[in-house]
Amino acid sequence: MGIQMNKNFLLGVGFTFIIAIVSILLSNLPILNKVGALAIAIITAIMYRHFKGYPTQIESGIAFSSKKLLRLAIILYGLKLNLSTIIHQGSTLLIFDVGVVAFAICFMILLNKIIKGDKNLVLLLGIGTGVCGAAAIAAISPILKSKERDIGISVGLVAIMGTIFSLTYTLLFALFPMDPTAYGIWSGASLHEIAHVILAADAGGSEALSIGLLTKLGRVFLLIPLSIIFLVIVNRKKSNKVAQKIDFPYFLIGFLIMSAVNTFVDIPEGVLNVMSTFTTLILIMAMVGLGLNVSFSDLRTKALKPMIAMAITSVVLSVITYFVAGIL
Repeated sequence: MGIQMNKNFLLGVGFTFIIAIVSILLSNLPILNKVGALAIAIITAIMYRHFKGYPTQIESGIAFSSKKLLRLAIILYGLKLNLSTIIHQGSTLLIFDVGVVAFAICFMILLNKIIKGDKNLVLLLGIGTGVCGAAAIAAISPILKSKERDIGISVGLVAIMGTIFSLTYTLLFALFPMDPTAYGIWSGASLHEIAHVILAADAGGSEALSIGLLTKLGRVFLLIPLSIIFLVIVNRKKSNKVAQKIDFPYFLIGFLIMSAVNTFVDIPEGVLNVMSTFTTLILIMAMVGLGLNVSFSDLRTKALKPMIAMAITSVVLSVITYFVAGIL
């Protein structure tokens, strides 16, 4: 019995690994290289469930990928942050980023009062849009007690929406060239994932890419205080008896430690590149696990209104940050 369970566990982890590798390989092909491995993996997982059903026999391994590997990816994500650079070189941009995060979340919530979509999905999408896409959703969803299918839906929508916007930015820059620094700030302040910022800002050259990443990493940094804010809000809503026990996502401490390590320890660039590749791989494996929890019926019944709210918010955010980037 134990051997069979271990076998199914390994098969489940292997299943998410294979789809992740295939997604990465597909993302190197023309056209698909604009979509990105994350979006490809989630779409593949959703399609697999639709046509083949959820593979319950290997559920333990899939659950390990969607939960444990996801948390490990968030911890390692901290190696992308250099706190000193963000605080000293990007202090003005950090203030700008605070406004971006606050606007995205608050505007989504405000829109939802009008369109009356799923509240939890809207909040997750607001967090993903304002901060750093899948990583932010994955980090804060445990605090909100979000269901795996909601996490999968929101991550998938953010990945797809971000891809559309980053391609649009690249096209707009080609048609209407703007100052590389302003373009980089605009991309870093408004696009959803780090990968989306790289895709868009790279069109503006090395200067645009550098300032774009600095702006974006400021938003990633804000994941730490934002998590604390949500912890306080959620625990205040609980009864006094329950509120004594703070349900803290301890992997965020790992995220902060890794950020500190990257800030104060001189890590060889080759090691950082390897860790970045590994982080991307396990994050995509986690997304496969989450995607398998999403059905087309969920997308039809729950995702339409939140998706509309996110699209409107993303457009408004792009317009506002475009003008502010020109001033900065």
